[in-house]
This record gives sequence, structure tokens and C-alpha cells, in this order.
Amino acid sequence: METVGTNRVNWLHELEEFWFQAFESARLYKDRMKLMHDKHILNQNFESGELVLLYNSRLRLFPGKLKSQWSGPFRVVQMFPSELVEIKSENGTNKFTVNGQRLKHYLGMTEKKRTTW
Repeated sequence: METVGTNRVNWLHELEEFWFQAFESARLYKDRMKLMHDKHILNQNFESGELVLLYNSRLRLFPGKLKSQWSGPFRVVQMFPSELVEIKSENGTNKFTVNGQRLKHYLGMTEKKRTTW
């Protein structure tokens, strides 16, 4: 009876160690995945007067190969602390506030002179 009780306690200790190792392994995996995910996130700081493109999520509902999901360019008017950005259209008619995560910097189009052969 005494050996059965000791074996049972030893088995419970081994099971507890196994659970602890599994928990620690899962925690390490989550930490690694979080680091890999955070490495690809860019903090975009916009300043007044910069040109930006706005992500149009409604175009995802009507997929098309040649449709761009980015519209613009828009000019940044003001930044708010909660990642809200006030933008206006280039002609200045429309002015609205959007989430800063839906914006990216507009790099512009470089027009190359065509050479005729």
C-alpha cells in the first residue's frame, strides 16, 4: 500500500512537471510570434501638409485585378493623439477624419520622358 501511494505521488509530480514544461513552451512560442508580428508593424507619423493615400476597404467586396484599393492622394490637415488623422482632398472640397492605420505615405509618381524610336 505504501509503495502504491509513493508511486502515485511520484506520478503526480511528473505530470505537474510535464504541464509546467508545456505551459512554458507555449509561453515562449507566443513571445516569439509576438516579436515576429511586431517587427512588421510600422509606426507611421504623419505631419501636416504631407500627402497620403487612403485604403478603401469597400473595394475588397468587389474584387478586381486592376482596381487599386488605395485612393488619393490626400493632404494631412491635423493629427490627433488617438491615431486619428484629419485629411482633405487635393482640391480642398472634402475634409474628413480617418483612422491613421488606413493611411500610408504617398511617394508620388515619377514621370519619365518617353523616347521615341
